[in-house]
Amino acid sequence: MTNAYQHLRDTLTRLSRFSHLSAITGWDMQTQMPAGGSQARAEALAELSVLMHQTLTAPQVADWIEQAKSEDLNAEQQANLAEIARRYQQAVILPEKFVSAKSLAGMQCEHAWRTQRPNNDWDGFVKNFAPVVELSREEAQIRAEKTNVSRYDALLDLYEPGMTSARLDTIFADVKSWLPDLLKNIVEKQKTESTLAAQGPFAIDKQRALGLEIMQVLGFDFNHGRLDVSAHPFCGGVPEDVRITTRYTEDDFLSALLGIVHETGHARYEQNLPKQWAGQPIGEARSTAIHESQSLFFEMQLARSEPFLTFLRPYVQKAFSDQPAFEQGNFLRMNQRVEAGFIRIDADEVSYPAHVILRYEIERALIEGEIEVQHIPELWSEKMQSYLGLNTQGNFRDGCMQDIHWTDGAFGYFPTYTLGAMYAAQLFASARTALPDLDQQILRGDLSALSGWLRQNIWQHGSRFDTDTLIQNASGETLNPSFFRRHLEQRYLG
Repeated sequence: MTNAYQHLRDTLTRLSRFSHLSAITGWDMQTQMPAGGSQARAEALAELSVLMHQTLTAPQVADWIEQAKSEDLNAEQQANLAEIARRYQQAVILPEKFVSAKSLAGMQCEHAWRTQRPNNDWDGFVKNFAPVVELSREEAQIRAEKTNVSRYDALLDLYEPGMTSARLDTIFADVKSWLPDLLKNIVEKQKTESTLAAQGPFAIDKQRALGLEIMQVLGFDFNHGRLDVSAHPFCGGVPEDVRITTRYTEDDFLSALLGIVHETGHARYEQNLPKQWAGQPIGEARSTAIHESQSLFFEMQLARSEPFLTFLRPYVQKAFSDQPAFEQGNFLRMNQRVEAGFIRIDADEVSYPAHVILRYEIERALIEGEIEVQHIPELWSEKMQSYLGLNTQGNFRDGCMQDIHWTDGAFGYFPTYTLGAMYAAQLFASARTALPDLDQQILRGDLSALSGWLRQNIWQHGSRFDTDTLIQNASGETLNPSFFRRHLEQRYLG
């Protein structure tokens, strides 16, 4: 007779196959689908989301969870059971009709955003965005009532289990206490350094070829993944078939290249999750912040380091022919330039936290009902002026409309970027201690030992441990933001 745990395992395997279809179809929606297919695709995916919800919340699932608790399970099975129970509780509190409505509204808003953003059409965007906000507030209220936390914390927990806005407030208040002066000091220092800008145009076919070459160096498995183009870079798909994207512009090759490096960090995590737990919650990434720590480990800690830039330079010279901007010292300065900018995904690692904190403060107020959608542009401009000295009034495209996250109700996601940057700094410091000749390995383009360290300490564990335990085991302590501050000071002030 099949035991309850096996029933649960079979159910989650089935659910993961539905998720596989959803992920690949979602990738197609953002990269290949003609505009006219959007409504039918949104309806199909909404139907699939309902089917997945029904599968996870079927009446027998609750019974199996209770029965499995008394079965003889090993430690990994117990961890998997705990993750299954958590997912069940998160899903069962939402009505089926609500799941369909939120999915449909999000996909319609996201599709409209793709044309409304380039046209700076805030008023048009609001018509699609307001329903997403209302549904997200409704979801937050339902979850908050069931879990005894604030509305925003109820959504935050979906992306970063165990994290709270109270803890975030403490972390971000600390960052805000030292970041403005650090940013000012770095900018002043760099004013004394002459930096030539790279002269384009940079042919897109050459940018793509360079990106593919660097993906190979970084260890991307092309037998289980591919690179494409989308309006907003992302990593999607499933561990067996990872889809990453970037976006190209002929006047700046670094934006696309670093986007590729960032998404490759996500991809390497996905491609190296524990195969023996494929299809089970324990076999998936631990949290959004840990996922972002892997992308930022590759993009910021590794790819912007002097050893890697030294290794990278000949590839760039080969791709675009040599020019004065590619001289060693200038190439390093070009890639470590710090200046306030409007666009989050193009921001340097020093100013980046300001972009995240701004979004966190706005989305939290929005979900808690302290502000309405129409207040966002003015509040955005005020905070950009305060944090980065930039004015976004009337510039919705490069202001509050620039990100894809809010379009489908991903409120609670943004804080994980800065948490990820902090985890990345802490993990890279630990890897450097474990691998004393790491810089020499990077100079040679040999990332095998570094990948091995990540595999041993992060990738192979999936969701076996909670975030604090995972980081404690990997680095000797739980999240310590001082690693991030120290990294920035050492890299940019010496």
